[in-house]
Amino acid sequence: MPLLTITDHGLYCAAGDFYIDPWAPVSQAVITHAHGDHLTWGCDRYLVSHEGVGITRERLGQWAGGLESIAYGEHRTINGVRISLHPAGHILGSAQIRVEYRGEVWVASGDYKTDPDPTCAPWEPVRCHTFITESTFGLPIYRWPSQQQVFDDINAWWAQNAEAGRNSLLCGYALGKAQRLLAGLDASIGPILTHGAVERMTALYRSAGVTLPGTRHASDALRDKATIGAMLIAPPSAAGTSWLRRFGDIRTAFASGWMRVRGARRQRGMDAGFTLSDHVDWPQLLAAIDATGAEQVWVTHGFTNTVVQWLTEQGRDAHVLPTRWGDEEKARDDDASGGDASSDNAPGGDAPTAEPIA
Repeated sequence: MPLLTITDHGLYCAAGDFYIDPWAPVSQAVITHAHGDHLTWGCDRYLVSHEGVGITRERLGQWAGGLESIAYGEHRTINGVRISLHPAGHILGSAQIRVEYRGEVWVASGDYKTDPDPTCAPWEPVRCHTFITESTFGLPIYRWPSQQQVFDDINAWWAQNAEAGRNSLLCGYALGKAQRLLAGLDASIGPILTHGAVERMTALYRSAGVTLPGTRHASDALRDKATIGAMLIAPPSAAGTSWLRRFGDIRTAFASGWMRVRGARRQRGMDAGFTLSDHVDWPQLLAAIDATGAEQVWVTHGFTNTVVQWLTEQGRDAHVLPTRWGDEEKARDDDASGGDASSDNAPGGDAPTAEPIA
């Protein structure tokens, strides 16, 4: 019997009697990260990384009583199965789950990226016999531009708007992408404002020791009429709302891997689009798989069939691992919306968000 199998509740380790990122409440959950398509409310016990415990506690709310954490690389044994968590580079606290039993090693990657990111620990390859990989951008057309060039373009766009007396809105999901965007902004251009949903997650990043430029709650700036030339960081759901219209003359942009596809910006109704993803692109995905040395690869969360076909044609033992999120359909929604299945109605006059947690 395989060490990890798919059940009605998600990815299950029968030998250890625990689930990795379960889809429904279970007794023991090992969590890769705090985005809502990976973190299910209502489990009796949760195991997460030390770095991710603050965000996870915030997301779980009343269900955080059974929350435990371990450091990256530290081992925990559950019913004879050895578990360790290793950096995934996706968001703060994100982890790959290494599972070892009777000499067999599997690694469940969760979501991951290999690009550098000052807001979280960098991805590290973990050697294993079987590797479970996401494939959110598992098509050859997805190849990310230089991260420095992307931020240069974002700051130039902001500066141009500020010089014209306009405000700028840059959309990215509240947990992870928003903080990465903040880290790349040139604060000398103007004030940086945050939607309430973004500010709550940003405060948790700061408390975890992540250095970010100074920000101000957007509603406070509106009250003080201090918004000319400002950069506003908000979830995508804020675009087109009556709340946003309070900022007057404003230009809008979206930061996502989906901006790599021509027409995606127009579909979103944005003035600009910047290609920046918290997932691996096509060459990074293949390089990551090679780095694990895995003899067998299971592909989930994205363009699974394309990746499996390519790996099989290269002589690899590769298979599709079903997910409740609908594979390609889920992939299109994930990086764009933030993957948050919960509703997040921000206080303080902010526009409500209702986007999947990713």
